[in-house]
Amino acid sequence: MSRENLELVRSIYADWERGDWGSAAWAHPEIEFVIADGPVAFTSTGVIAMRDNWRSWLSAWEGFGMEAQEFRALDDERVLVLHRYVGRAKTSGVRLEEVHADAAIVMHMCNHLVTRLVGYNDRDHALTDLGLEE
Repeated sequence: MSRENLELVRSIYADWERGDWGSAAWAHPEIEFVIADGPVAFTSTGVIAMRDNWRSWLSAWEGFGMEAQEFRALDDERVLVLHRYVGRAKTSGVRLEEVHADAAIVMHMCNHLVTRLVGYNDRDHALTDLGLEE
């Protein structure tokens, strides 16, 4: 199962790296969407809430993107992705690449759907939460 989950997550990231944020076919209808840290941590439930929260996040940036650096199957149900953010804040003009841009996402899967997505704006926070401190 972990191999299939890795492939699913890689395909999601392939879309995201092209700037295609439109599909949520990979998400369970009641997905738990969590931002675990950063300026605004929150949890929401459902595809519509996830979409609305993500659109709000994207609206603050120009040229926002995520570049996957590493995919790790943690077990049969979870995949960790280490990535970097790119883009520029619309208000301040700050480029993500110039500040702390190393981030992570943990995707939990069941029956070929992502049931929980936990985003970390601070990669070290993710690794600590997972007991994988580098």
